[in-house]
Amino acid sequence: MALLIRNGRVIDPASSTDEVLDLLVDDGTIREIGKDIVAGEGAVADEIDASGLVVAPGLIDIHTHLREPGEEYKETIQTGSLAAAAGGFTSIACMANTKPVNDNAAVTKFIVETAAREACVNVLPVAAITKGLKGEHLAEIGELKETGAVALSDDGKTIASAQVMRLGLEYAKTFSMPVMCHCQDEELSAGGVMNEGIPSTYLGMRGIPPLSEEIIVARDIAISEWVGHPVHIAHVSTAGSVRILREAKARGVRVTAETAPHYFTLTDEAVAGFSTSTKMYPPLRSREDVEAIKEGLRDGTLDVIASDHAPHSTLEKEVEFDKAAFGIIGLETSLALSLELVRDSVLTLSQLLGKMTIQPARVLGLDKGSLRAGADADITIIDPEFEYTVEAHSLQSKSKNTPFLGRQLKGRAVYTIVGGKAAFSLNP
Repeated sequence: MALLIRNGRVIDPASSTDEVLDLLVDDGTIREIGKDIVAGEGAVADEIDASGLVVAPGLIDIHTHLREPGEEYKETIQTGSLAAAAGGFTSIACMANTKPVNDNAAVTKFIVETAAREACVNVLPVAAITKGLKGEHLAEIGELKETGAVALSDDGKTIASAQVMRLGLEYAKTFSMPVMCHCQDEELSAGGVMNEGIPSTYLGMRGIPPLSEEIIVARDIAISEWVGHPVHIAHVSTAGSVRILREAKARGVRVTAETAPHYFTLTDEAVAGFSTSTKMYPPLRSREDVEAIKEGLRDGTLDVIASDHAPHSTLEKEVEFDKAAFGIIGLETSLALSLELVRDSVLTLSQLLGKMTIQPARVLGLDKGSLRAGADADITIIDPEFEYTVEAHSLQSKSKNTPFLGRQLKGRAVYTIVGGKAAFSLNP
């Protein structure tokens, strides 16, 4: 059955479209975009009146941890996809640090087949660069791509050896595979639990210096430039990293980068209450870093906003701060937190949606992220004025580890449509 979305403000950054239009979907594909569309003689169409709402390409999260296989008590492919749909995401790229690690065709195949059965959004496996995420021996990159991996990353770990990183990029270049870099010098950050700064000093906790991120950002960009294969820098959190990226782009290096909403929303001062939901890796940084992240988003140095959705159960989080696991969930709060950038005049709405649709699609080489006729009908309908409070019982994620519980947010997805079918509706 056809679907007709009427009278929405259609914002498609890929085509610079921003006007009130109708959109006709049939057989999982966008058939027509225009004014006063008629479904066709004899056609029966479901209709959505999107008056006052934004109709956008389906949001794409380039950085998600789904925990399956191996830690299904934290999250599963099914529950993670439900959280994604509730957050407006139609496609999510899931990282390789599962148990077992997604470093071989069998695990990639498991993820692909489980997602086909159980997920309500597109689930795109990111495979490991090295076996076991150990940074020693390369995984079988060609085999991983053939089985369905869309990118490579040892996220959660940094490849300490520059030689191994170089070889990984050379093999990735051979197979035209995007590479996503987790940048933390593990010697500099060893034992740290929060940002190194004034708050860590008065709280008496060991800090993780910004340098631990920046030194690896610079290294991986240098290796990328030498090899001639682009890298994507994950979860950028410091002013120094933004500066390094800006300088690299200015000299023509093909590098892209992402940040996450918590890095432009919270500072390390949030750790003062010792809530383990403020513990993440890289950690929350200083106010100066937050302002630099916003400027990097504004001037295009930072291409993508990603959630870095990292679910943990109470077993890992309801413990002493020093012992708690790093990471927070983010799929269901990313959109609303990011819309604050529009209200604060950091980005226009079209620029923001570009960083959550077409730009992540381009990083991964996906034929998604636009609303052109003939494209997959992955669509997110957003009410920018919808106000709600983040409550644990309403979250679709199996884990509830977010520092935003109890926070009043504004703006959310009211429909998430994947392949022409509703994956989420706020009022089903």
